[in-house]
Amino acid sequence: MFTFLISMLALFVGYMVYGKVVERIFGPDDRPTPAVRINDGVDYIVLPGWKVFMIQFLNIAGTGPIFGAIMGAKFGPAAYLWIVFGCIFAGAVHDYLSGMLSMRHDGAGLPELIGQYLGQTTKKVMLVFSVFLLMMVGAVFVYSPALILGKMCSDGLTWVYIWCGIIFVYYLIATMMPIDKIIGKIYPLFAISMLFMAVALAAYLFIKWPQLPELTDGLWGEGFQQPIFPALFITIACGAISGFHATQTPLMARCVEREKMGRPLFYGAMITEGVVALIWATVSMYFFYGGAAQELGQPLTLQAPEVVTEVSRGWLGSLGGILALLGVVAAPITSGDTALRSGRLIIAEFIHLEQRTVSKRLMISVPLFAATLALLFFNIENPDGFNVIWSYFGWANQTLAVFTLWAITVYLVRQRKPFIITLLPALFMTVVCSTFIIVSKNAFGCDMVVGYGVGGAAFIIAVAWFCGWFSKEKKQFKNHN
Repeated sequence: MFTFLISMLALFVGYMVYGKVVERIFGPDDRPTPAVRINDGVDYIVLPGWKVFMIQFLNIAGTGPIFGAIMGAKFGPAAYLWIVFGCIFAGAVHDYLSGMLSMRHDGAGLPELIGQYLGQTTKKVMLVFSVFLLMMVGAVFVYSPALILGKMCSDGLTWVYIWCGIIFVYYLIATMMPIDKIIGKIYPLFAISMLFMAVALAAYLFIKWPQLPELTDGLWGEGFQQPIFPALFITIACGAISGFHATQTPLMARCVEREKMGRPLFYGAMITEGVVALIWATVSMYFFYGGAAQELGQPLTLQAPEVVTEVSRGWLGSLGGILALLGVVAAPITSGDTALRSGRLIIAEFIHLEQRTVSKRLMISVPLFAATLALLFFNIENPDGFNVIWSYFGWANQTLAVFTLWAITVYLVRQRKPFIITLLPALFMTVVCSTFIIVSKNAFGCDMVVGYGVGGAAFIIAVAWFCGWFSKEKKQFKNHN
């Protein structure tokens, strides 16, 4: 538990200290924001800061900091280090700068930003990549909450299908409606459930004060076979750094009244997600290594959704369990609807189709939802469908973060600002993703030695590319001056 306490403190200090450093580097000012200048009554609307924070937090949270932390806890105390350092120096920086950069470009979506700084060819690749990622999020985040809600109603699959339908209809309505009509009204209620879940579980941990693996005991969990690098950095994504977040920050960049609100809204939301991830990582270490599984009469082989269900019911009682589960259910639902909303806006931005008119929104939403529905059927009908989609989502998610970090790095270089704050995370995540795609069983499935070799080569190529590009950029700057 001492590692948990120190980690929580580190996140708070990171927000107060490093968050201010990053904010100072970007330099928010008093220029009118897109929410003020454009204000179309649908996607560009000024919202109160507290609502923006809640929506941003729930947008980026999903089941990632919960399921990812549960699976990542099997690696042992190393999970704490990745959540803390990843969140402070990579994830929160990624979220804040992508959100602020979108704000500076009229609320532009991620493919537009990447095209602006990494070229039009990369923009087209990222358009397909990001929209497919968002559809995977929509499919997974329909099925996972439907599975939990269905089991609360009955042990059969009938209620799972019913809840899938209800959630999918909600997604369509929320994607079509102005952002302040549904999302702006119900997210505070979902946030209360989510926060109750986190606070209640943390309180239970403090009351029990279990003996858990500490950093002083070593980094690895007992008997966990996967190598920490790169598996840990893909398994725990949303609680440390996630490219999915860069597809969501433009939604709120269109609703922020003043640029100087950015640090608590973007950097702060990511730190809050890190807190949630730390709590679930600690809960899971108690479950896997501290004897909680035996106390609850459950096997150590439970999957992440089952751990959520059993821990919530067993620790918090019937009422507390329901409220906690609603918090877990709210997280994916509130990411799924905004994922598809973001997909609609990205496509509309690419084909230059205004979205003030309902019929124009339908032109994009109908085929987008049809494709997502096909993924959902695959998820349900294929016994291993969830694991397959989640595996591809994990790699695609972190790869998207790589491109976002490189785009922000280019921006910082051109603005003559300290670019090291994104260059180092960009290089690290480039190596992580390159190594993982080589060794993953769902991709090339090569030996770890080959994977590390490819990862090392990717690092050298990335450094060489950046140095060459940076040298040309310096010459162009001197010629212009």
